[in-house]
Amino acid sequence: MGTHVIKMPDIGEGIAEVELSQWHVKVGDLVVEDQVLADVMTDKAMVDIPSPVHGKVIALGGVPGEVMAVGSILISIEVEGAGNVKESAAPAAAPVKEAPVVAAPKVEPVVASKPVAAPRPAAVCQGPIVAREANERPLASPAVRKHALDLGIQLRLVRGSGPAGRVLHEDLDAYLAQGQSTALSVSSAYIQRNDEEQIPVIGMRRKIAQRMQDATQRAAHFSYVEEIDVTAVEELRAHLNEKHGATRGKLTLLPFLVRALVVALRDFPQINARYDDEAQVITRLGAVHVGIATQADIGLMVPVVRHAEARSLWDNASEISRLATAARNGKASRDELSGSSITLTSLGALGGIVSTPVLNLPEVAIVGVNKIVERPMVIKGQIVIRKMMNLSSSFDHRVVDGMDAALFIQAIRGLLEQPATLFVE
Repeated sequence: MGTHVIKMPDIGEGIAEVELSQWHVKVGDLVVEDQVLADVMTDKAMVDIPSPVHGKVIALGGVPGEVMAVGSILISIEVEGAGNVKESAAPAAAPVKEAPVVAAPKVEPVVASKPVAAPRPAAVCQGPIVAREANERPLASPAVRKHALDLGIQLRLVRGSGPAGRVLHEDLDAYLAQGQSTALSVSSAYIQRNDEEQIPVIGMRRKIAQRMQDATQRAAHFSYVEEIDVTAVEELRAHLNEKHGATRGKLTLLPFLVRALVVALRDFPQINARYDDEAQVITRLGAVHVGIATQADIGLMVPVVRHAEARSLWDNASEISRLATAARNGKASRDELSGSSITLTSLGALGGIVSTPVLNLPEVAIVGVNKIVERPMVIKGQIVIRKMMNLSSSFDHRVVDGMDAALFIQAIRGLLEQPATLFVE
């Protein structure tokens, strides 16, 4: 038997160190070639580290949240044959580093974006319960944790079928189907609680926090909100979907917004730009690379629709859908998550009335989409019902003057309210 040592790989772009985000294996696990061992986080994206060999894990080189230098030992695997290190040089299977243990709360707390449903009454337990230590916190995404809380399920009792035992939505469904809900009774909603949970800020969440902090500290943000009548563009969208949806795919409002950005930016090149505040250089781009802010389980990601100016309405729609799916599944590449020149952010039906989006540095503008609502409006002395939507956008005042920002958003408004002008050259 020999030892195969896997070192932190050189991911490129001059990166000297990366953050170990998550292990998918533990000491004693048997692994096969191409199995994902760990996730590491660069400045731009999450990267999977696969195993090049079959074998047994004998040592882990770090804990989640640790920043590791390129070339440092990531993991050691016992393999058949000589391995890739001499026996005398093989690292001893030192005790595995462990993250601080935090007592598990009685009920999984989450930050919810809407009121949480009352827990369901407890059901009779009819099947096997997963045995976990009291202080062992099961792996699960924030969405799964919220779903479990809504259902009144204690996650530590659910068997996870995902990587490294991660609990998935289908695991919750299977748990309920077996009648294993060990939820607290409805009356427990009024029991005094003193539980706490400490969540390390690591991986994608750490990168998001750093980028948001940098953006608010370095850029001179100002926001501008404008109301837009989207009745006509929504009618056009419905017509195109009815006529071509079956063959070309359904259109959302986003491709129309991307097209409006492309057309409006022709007259406002100072907004389709990046600002290097250290070099004091503004780079204006002819190409329109639109970042689409996308919420994934691991946090906010911004995949990029490249050369939106050269794409048709359906081409942009298809690319937006493809990139959003890749981002949510954690499959977006570093190239797909970098290089945007302006960002479009939308909370969909939860878009609210007004928002103040944070710039995606080094860009100088971000356009935020709020929800569409039907409201009575006065048009030519008559009260009519129209579909209205606000655009809440932010700009870097170091580069973009307030008048230019207002005129830019007004140009987008004119294009969307008269959607034929989106396609008139």
